[in-house]
Amino acid sequence: MSDRHVTALVRDGTLVRIRRGQYVDGEAWRSLSRADRHRLLTRGVMLTAHPGTTATHVSAAIEWGAPVWDLSLDVAHTTRRDGRAGRRRDDWIQHCGALPAEDVTVRNGIPVSIAARTCVEITTITDVERSLVVVNGLLHSGATSEQEFADWAKSARYWPHSLATGLVLRLCDPRIESAGESRFHYFCWRRHLPRPTPQVTVYDEHGHLVGRVDFAWEDFGVFVEFDGKEKYTKYRREGETLDEFLLREKQREELICQLTGWVCIRVTWADLAAPDLLARRVRKLLESRRPRGA
Repeated sequence: MSDRHVTALVRDGTLVRIRRGQYVDGEAWRSLSRADRHRLLTRGVMLTAHPGTTATHVSAAIEWGAPVWDLSLDVAHTTRRDGRAGRRRDDWIQHCGALPAEDVTVRNGIPVSIAARTCVEITTITDVERSLVVVNGLLHSGATSEQEFADWAKSARYWPHSLATGLVLRLCDPRIESAGESRFHYFCWRRHLPRPTPQVTVYDEHGHLVGRVDFAWEDFGVFVEFDGKEKYTKYRREGETLDEFLLREKQREELICQLTGWVCIRVTWADLAAPDLLARRVRKLLESRRPRGA
């Protein structure tokens, strides 16, 4: 193809330019998620990078399957195993620092930093809330453990921009299952609310499991269900309509309230976008149900 032909195909959407000299079928590109588009960018970078280059930071987190809420995915992140760093580009950040062979593994056919190191790397490029979403995702999936993360946090305490690492370590919890739940957990800490317990199980009079609630303040008799899109896709039964799922969810909530005497708060992404209002409502409910003598 001539340059003019390629330009015409890009203009009409038949091709999409990922990087200079690298193109992908336009229809395939438009069907991809943000994470999968970043994977293509990372692979494009790796094709032209030094042979000792490893995907790290956000690029490694995506290969591990971690949630990457509100992180920029327009730039690939890599680190060279020889400790050298290249020039920063618009779509590629080459980090400096030692990266020994034992800190590298292969995921989806490319070298990436091990999950515990990825946890620390994330905390050096974004804030606590966004870091917590990634770290909880890696912990919950079993890609790494709290102890491994703690060991890495200790070894990386002198890394540049690592001041938030210790706080993320204190707040992280492998029981938390989604980005929305991680954000709510952070919200409670940020707004000085009591720390809720994640994934509390509820049983009926015969000892049969009724369900798990996302969070609970058991001393106050309050539980939280986070309503995100993931819940409506992950927990719907095969062939079940949305209306049938919502009815079943409502019946489950009512049964939990009857068995425990608790009340339910439902929190959405929109609620987290108005944290002052949400904090007032949650605090008012908790204060109204404060245990006697507390």
